[in-house]
Amino acid sequence: MGMETPVRTPGDGGRGPTAPSGTLGGPTVPRLAPAEVFAELDTSPRGLASTDVAGRRDRFGFNELPQARRRGLWRDLAGQFTDLFAVVLLVASAITFLAYGLQQPRDVGTLQLAVAILGVVVLNAAIGFAQEYSAERTAESLQAMVPHTCRVLRDGERQELPARDLVPGDVVVLEAGDAVPADCRLTEAHEVRANNAALTGESDAVGRTAEPVGAGPVLEARNCVFMGTDIAAGSAKAVVFATGAATEFGHIFRLAAAAPRQKTPLQLQVASMARRVAGAALAIGAALFAVRVPTGQPFVETFVFALGVMVALVPEGLPATLSVSLAIGVRRMARRHALVKQLLAVEALGSTTVVCTDKTGTLTQAEMTVVQVWAGGEPHAVSGVGYGPVGEVSDPRPVRALLRAAGLCCNARLVPPSDREGRRILGDTTEGALLVVAAKAGLDLAAEEAAAPRVAEFPFDSTRKLMSTVHADTGGRYHAYVKGAPQELLARCSAIDWSGERRPLTAELRAAVITANDELASQGLRVLAAAWRPLADSRPAQDEVESELTLLGLVGMLDPPRPEVSDAVNACRRAGIRIVMVTGDHPLTAEAVARRVGIVREAAPAIVTGTQLDELGENGLDSLLDESGELLLCRVSPEHKMRVVTALQRRGEVVAVTGDGANDAPALKHADIGVAMGASGTDVAREAAVMVLLDDSFASITTAVRLGRSVYQNIRKFLIYLFSHNIAELVPILAATFAGFPLVPITAVQILAIDLGSDVLPALALGAEPPEPDVMDRPPRARQERLFSTAVMGRVLFLGGIQALGVTAVFFWHIHGSGIPYSDFTKDEPVYREAITMVQAGIVVSQFFNALAVRTDRQSVFRIGLLSNPWLLAGGGFGIALMAAISYLPPLQDVFNTAPLAAADWAVLAGFGALLLAAEETRKWWLRRHRPGNRKEGER
Repeated sequence: MGMETPVRTPGDGGRGPTAPSGTLGGPTVPRLAPAEVFAELDTSPRGLASTDVAGRRDRFGFNELPQARRRGLWRDLAGQFTDLFAVVLLVASAITFLAYGLQQPRDVGTLQLAVAILGVVVLNAAIGFAQEYSAERTAESLQAMVPHTCRVLRDGERQELPARDLVPGDVVVLEAGDAVPADCRLTEAHEVRANNAALTGESDAVGRTAEPVGAGPVLEARNCVFMGTDIAAGSAKAVVFATGAATEFGHIFRLAAAAPRQKTPLQLQVASMARRVAGAALAIGAALFAVRVPTGQPFVETFVFALGVMVALVPEGLPATLSVSLAIGVRRMARRHALVKQLLAVEALGSTTVVCTDKTGTLTQAEMTVVQVWAGGEPHAVSGVGYGPVGEVSDPRPVRALLRAAGLCCNARLVPPSDREGRRILGDTTEGALLVVAAKAGLDLAAEEAAAPRVAEFPFDSTRKLMSTVHADTGGRYHAYVKGAPQELLARCSAIDWSGERRPLTAELRAAVITANDELASQGLRVLAAAWRPLADSRPAQDEVESELTLLGLVGMLDPPRPEVSDAVNACRRAGIRIVMVTGDHPLTAEAVARRVGIVREAAPAIVTGTQLDELGENGLDSLLDESGELLLCRVSPEHKMRVVTALQRRGEVVAVTGDGANDAPALKHADIGVAMGASGTDVAREAAVMVLLDDSFASITTAVRLGRSVYQNIRKFLIYLFSHNIAELVPILAATFAGFPLVPITAVQILAIDLGSDVLPALALGAEPPEPDVMDRPPRARQERLFSTAVMGRVLFLGGIQALGVTAVFFWHIHGSGIPYSDFTKDEPVYREAITMVQAGIVVSQFFNALAVRTDRQSVFRIGLLSNPWLLAGGGFGIALMAAISYLPPLQDVFNTAPLAAADWAVLAGFGALLLAAEETRKWWLRRHRPGNRKEGER
C-alpha cells in the first residue's frame, strides 16, 4: 500500500496557513527507492552538513507544535467581569451608589453596602480567575508526548540533539522504544514495527518497510513513520520530510484548534438565571415604586426605596457561592486524579448522558498480559496483570518448556521500576508479556540465556509472521526456538509436545490445536504459538530452522482491563449513562474488552466500523444512535468521532469524550466535556480537553460524574436557600403597602445585611455538602432542564412562604400590640424599631432552620445527622450572632435603626424556625411514602 497522493513535504501548503512555505522533495518521495530519497530531499546518507541547518530552520522553523493562542492575563481577568451575573451585580452596585447619592441626608451605611457588593464581584472574579489559571498551569506542566531528544546523523556523525532542532532533510536513527520526533521516510528498516496508537487508535504495532510503496492514504504509507508515534521493535534510519505544524500530528492539532469550544449546560443555566433575576428585580422595583407613589410618599424617598429593593432582590452572595462550590468540586476531583481546567466543567460532568470512551489505556492498562497458556491439551490460567511479576501460572510444570522457548525467542527487555515510573517494557509489548509470564512460571530467563546463548536470529516479518532464534547449549548442541502466528507455525510443525512426550502431529491432534486456538481467539485474546527443533550446526538456513518443528503450545494474552473499571461501568449503568466505545482497534478485540468490563452484556451488540459509518448518511447515523442497545464503534478516524459526537449532541445528549491520542483531540474539543489522559495522553489531547485524568482510568470519570452531580445538587440547595428568604423579605413590604402602613417592615439596608452577612457562609457550607448516597442511582437530568425547574420553584415558594407568613405575622402582631395608629408611626418610634428588628431576626433564624431543611431532597435530615456538616452550623451560628450584634450594639443600632430584643422574642422566632423545619420534614415524608418510585425531588 502507499500513495499516489503527495506525501506532505514541508512545503505542502494543503495543511493550512501554519504550514511552512517553500518546497522540499515532492510527491514522488514514497515511491522512490531508498537510495533515491536522499537526492529528492536534498540530503545524503551522512545526514545534513551543519552549514545547511541554519538556512533550513529559517525556512521551516523549529520542530514544535505552535503554542495555543491564549488570551492575556488581563483579558482572562476581565472576562470574569463580563459574565452576565457579574454584570447584574455591577449594575446593582452602581444602583446602590446612585441611591446613596440621592439620599438626603446621605446614609453612610448605604455607601458601605454598595462597596461591599462591589467587593463581592471582585472576590468572585478573583476566585474564578485563580482557580482556572492554577488548573491550566498544572495541566501544562504534564509531560509532553513529543520526545525531547533524538539521535541524528550530521556531517556523518551520530549526535543527540533536542527534537525541536530537527529540520527537513535530517537523517534520524530509530530503535525499539524510541519516540518518532517528526514525520520521516524510512531509508533503512530492520524488522521495524511502529505503534501508531496516538494517530490511528490501533494498539497493535504495525510493520514498516524502507521499500517504495504504491497508492493510499498518508497514514497507511508503510515506508513512513510519524511524529507522536513510537518504534515498538526493530531499528531504522529515516529522513525527515515534515516538521512541527506540517506533520500529521500538527494537522490534527490544527483540526482540534478549529473546533469551537461548546458552552456547558451550567454556563447556559447561569446566564438564563441572571437574566431572570435581573428582570424580576427591575420589575418588582418598578412595581413597588408605582404602588407607593400614589400613597403620598415623597417621590425621591420612594425612588430610593425602590432602588434599594431592586438591589436587595439580587442575591449578592450567589456568584461567590457558585464559584466556591465549583472550586470545592475541582479540589475534590483533583484528590481523585481528575484535573478540571474550567470551573463550570465540574457541573457539566454531572449532567453527562453519554460517555464516548476510548479503549486502550482508558478501559485497559495499555500493558499486554498473558492470561492463559495451552500445552499438552490442557489450559493453564495465569493470574496477575501488567508487567510486574506478581501472579502465578496454574500447574506451571507442563508449560515451562513452552515459556522457556517463547522467552528465549524475544528481543524485548523489562526495565526495573524507578522513582519516577513503575516497571515497563523496552521493545515489543507482546514480547514483554512473554517475559513476565515466564517469570510467573518460575523461570529465570537470564540464567536460561546464559546457559543457552543466542548464536543466530531470523527476525519477525509480516509476511511469514514468525521469529526464530538459534541457541547453543552446554553440550555443544544447537536448538531453534520459533514463535509466531498459530496458523503459520502449525503448518510448519510435524510433531507436538504432549505432556512431555513428543508425538506425531496427527490430524486429530492438529484439530485439537486449532480448536484451542479458536477458543482463545473467541475470548478476544491475541494468540501466539511456540515451537522448537534440534539443529546440526549454528548457521542453518531459515527454511531449515522453520520446518519439521515440534509444537510446544499456545499463549493467549490481552491488554487487561483496569480492575476498577467494571465497578465504574456498573455505576454508570445505574446512573442512566450510556457508554459507547469508540476505538481504532479491531472489532473482536474491542468487543472482548467491552464484555470484560461490562459495557457489553447483550448477545449481539451493534458493532460498526469506520467504513460502515462512511456509508451512513446523517439520517442513518441518527437512526443508529437512536437505538438504545449497546454500541461499539471500531476502526474509526478523527472525523468519524466528530460526526458521532455532533450527532449525539443533535439528539440533546450531554456528551463526554475520552481520549489520549492526537487523533482524539477534535472530538475532545467539540464534546460537552473533553476528558484527556494525563499520564499517556498527548499535548494535543490535553490542550483540547477541559478535564485531564491524572491516572488515565475510566473509574476516575465515574467519580467525577458523581462529584459533578453532587455539585449540581448543592447549587440547587443553596439556590433554594438564598431565594426562599427573598420571599420573606418581599411579602411583608407588599403587605404593609397594601395595608396602608406608611413605613416598610424591613429596610433595604437590613436586607443587604442579611444577604451579605447572614446568608453567604451557610450557602458556602451547603455548596460543600458531600454527595448523597443515592446520587448515582438517579438518571441524568435532561439537557434542557432549567436550574429553576418547577420542583425547585415549588420548594422555594413552600419554604419562602412559611418564612414570609411568620415574619409578616410577627411584624403586625408587634405593631398592633402597641395600640398606636398607623399614621403616628415614624422611623424613630421604638415599637417600629423593635418590629423591624423582629422581622430581620426572624428571617435570619428561619434561614438557619431552612439551611438544615434543604440539605437533602427527600431523605430526612435527621437520618444524615444534624451535626454532619459542622461548617453549616458554624455559618448559621455566625449569622445569628451578627443579628444579635445588630440588635444590641448601639453603633449598629444607629446604622440599621434596630432595637434590642427580649428573650421571649427570640423564643417566638425560634419556634417559627422549628415549624419551618417540621413542615419540610413532613413534605419529605409524604414524598417517600406516596411517591417512592419517582425521580428524586429536584431532578425534574
